Amino acid sequence: MRIGLLTEGGYPYVSGDARLWCDRLVRGLGQHEFDIYALSRSERQEAEGWLELPPQVSRVRTAPLWTAEDDGVTLGRRARRRFGECYEELAAVLCAGDEQASEAADGVPGEQGVPSADVADRFANALYGLAELARDEGGLVAALRSESAVRALERACRAPGALRTAREARVPELLTVAAHLERALRPLSLDWYEDDALGSVDLCHATAGGTAALPGLLARHFAGVPLLVTEYGVQLRTHYLASAGAPPAVRALLAAFHGRLAAEIYRRAELITPGNSHTRRWQERCGADRTKLRTVHPGMEASRFAEVGEAPDGADPDTLVWVGRVEPAKDLISLLHAFAEVRKDEPKARLRIVGAPSGAEGEAYLGHCRALAAQLFPDEAEGVHAVGDNPVSFEEIGGPEAPTLAEAYAAGTVIVLSSVVEGFPISLVEAMFCGRATVSTDVGAVVEVIGGTGLVVPPRNPRALAEACVSLLRDPERRERLGAAARARALELFTVEQNITAFHGIYLEIVSHSPVRRVVLDEAGEPLPFAAPAEAHVPGRWTGPMARVVARGGPTWATGAPVRATTPVPTTEAAR
Repeated sequence: MRIGLLTEGGYPYVSGDARLWCDRLVRGLGQHEFDIYALSRSERQEAEGWLELPPQVSRVRTAPLWTAEDDGVTLGRRARRRFGECYEELAAVLCAGDEQASEAADGVPGEQGVPSADVADRFANALYGLAELARDEGGLVAALRSESAVRALERACRAPGALRTAREARVPELLTVAAHLERALRPLSLDWYEDDALGSVDLCHATAGGTAALPGLLARHFAGVPLLVTEYGVQLRTHYLASAGAPPAVRALLAAFHGRLAAEIYRRAELITPGNSHTRRWQERCGADRTKLRTVHPGMEASRFAEVGEAPDGADPDTLVWVGRVEPAKDLISLLHAFAEVRKDEPKARLRIVGAPSGAEGEAYLGHCRALAAQLFPDEAEGVHAVGDNPVSFEEIGGPEAPTLAEAYAAGTVIVLSSVVEGFPISLVEAMFCGRATVSTDVGAVVEVIGGTGLVVPPRNPRALAEACVSLLRDPERRERLGAAARARALELFTVEQNITAFHGIYLEIVSHSPVRRVVLDEAGEPLPFAAPAEAHVPGRWTGPMARVVARGGPTWATGAPVRATTPVPTTEAAR
């Protein structure tokens, strides 16, 4: 079958999200054909180029989200009226009373945040109305940037019954919201939805929710192509966290938009595959039908950790190791304070922090952590004439102490995760592949991943983290037992092979239940009734090279005058 793989800020680019997972999926399903439709996030990402693509990738089409040139489309009077009606309806839905942005203190939307059926239908009608107008006119970039769009948004915010936070929006905040909506709706203006593009695939697989899934939503609307949505991190939750510092009106309106969009994607998708139960709970709270949800854990390459996992434990029994990206969400400050408590009970203990900073914020955070480590742990020396050494070291993969990722995990007898925010804990799975005992904070999908093979403590609790680390440092038999159980669990649940097998079965299930209705024509425009039999989804090309597929509209002969039946033959004559 032909799969339309939809990505945002990742595959097939060298840098970005989920690129390795997508590459392993495409390479592992060589019996299928893949068309990749990628949205890029920055000019730098495009300049870095693509990964080397396997032969089963037959087409790659890209479009930038970070910029959009004026498409030169000037709407006529009727088109402007259509745009105004659809955009005003969209804005009115964002200001509606059952606000998707209303969430609990921890950022998780409450049950009242799920749009009602009426609101969901109004949002869908406005969204698809804009999509149809963009298709008819060739794009909506200029219209979405126009003053009329901002005025429509302002009228919706000032209308009776609008949310209080929306009514308080000022002009700068309205401009911010309008600019964000224009960026989020750029996929409406793409030419990806014709019969020779997404209209020709058997299945759209969106590798994330939100904007990445919007082209699949439109392909389903225009051509009836079934949609599969995979989320290893919930886009709506990401938006909540990213917009925490925005003004209340901006936060409320954009949260409403992303919430309505997520609900529409979940409603139209044939199946939804969360990567863990934490993501699954978010999806259910945001309106996803429980019967559509199938948990598929991420697949990771276990072979590069096999040597460490199968070898006898030769690590320093007094060493703790932390591996990951250095950023505030990892809460290394709490880890350093916890290690200070560990040193009181285990004076020989050492802590190795292995990882690179993430952006400018990560660089600043790393500097703060280094300063704290120097303050908490002055350089130690055996005598007055010896050079001191700090029990905390900061390293990066590729250095002399940690040449490879596997050797970084092999250096310690206990692996520590101290995050306050975490989706799917990749470093934890890697430690499990290496057969290491772990101590983790209870965030994200940590408990689901560990499954009883490691110790879990509350986040932002240095004392509890220290006590768990000390208990494992003092008990080598327990460390060995937990490490062996962790490796067995990781090999069962989190390998590339199990991930590929799961998606292969899901692809077949969706296509068998939701086939795309097409008419196959030869070069003369005549129908080929048996050109697409059941074996059409078996690898190989079964139709002739001159056949073409019509996804919508039907065969040319169907538009002509109907064929009249011949005069009935009398019964007496037919019997002779």
